[in-house]
Amino acid sequence: MITLNKEITKLLTFTILALLFLALNSIFCKAALVNNYIDAYSFTFLRLFFGALTLVSIYYYKNKRITILLKTNWITSFMLFIYAICFSYAYISLDAGLGTLLLFGVVQITMLISSLFLKEKISLQKVFGMLIAFLGLVYLLYPKESFHLSYIHIIWMIFSGIAWAFYSILGKKSKDAIANTMDNFIKATFFAIIFYLVFNLNDLNISSNGAFLAFFSGSLTSAIGYVIWYKVLPQMQIITASVIQLFVPILSIVFSVIFLNELFTFDLALATIIISIGILLSVLSRE
Repeated sequence: MITLNKEITKLLTFTILALLFLALNSIFCKAALVNNYIDAYSFTFLRLFFGALTLVSIYYYKNKRITILLKTNWITSFMLFIYAICFSYAYISLDAGLGTLLLFGVVQITMLISSLFLKEKISLQKVFGMLIAFLGLVYLLYPKESFHLSYIHIIWMIFSGIAWAFYSILGKKSKDAIANTMDNFIKATFFAIIFYLVFNLNDLNISSNGAFLAFFSGSLTSAIGYVIWYKVLPQMQIITASVIQLFVPILSIVFSVIFLNELFTFDLALATIIISIGILLSVLSRE
């Protein structure tokens, strides 16, 4: 018989909510891009800007002041920016379900490798589960005549996954989820402005629908979602945080079929099953 105390129930609720928000981010981004409501850069910038604005408002309401750490937190913020910009450009070609599956497959592998360097205890069962999940990812990406992929956009998503993995790893040290996430979004917005100036982007396209989706993605599923994620991260191992995020693609695939009319192909279904088995083996234990 399994009993859940108040703290475990709270942690479980927050974790499910964070995973739900992470899945919806892919849906909002893909919906905005596939309908040409907005370009990839503008979606990224507005997502970060609205996220920063939301968190500044919440933090000021709570503390009656704004604190920005000028000497620290730059690496975490840069990882957030790299994740966000690569995420948007990857979805120019990738389907929402496939992109999320790839993103969090890379996240899992990166975080599991990092846990080895940080000398976390890893059981044989977790290693076996990781290998199964990795094989599912390999199967998904292996070239097939019936399943065409844009490899330049796959590379964008791989970079996004690596950046999100390090953003999550660094988040384990967070003592104040709202303050840290606010600081990250403000500085990530600054990096987005530098990106615009360096690459001299001119072909920008922003409609009211695109701005609305970016606002919703930035202020709710990103800003609030990442605060929740930073709140639960210190309470779990890196390896647990990595494998549990692979539930996000399953949610995203369901949402993409319902809201974006994406095809649920045999290859995608089989890869999802294989990766899900790997997740369960990694997360579940006899204890």
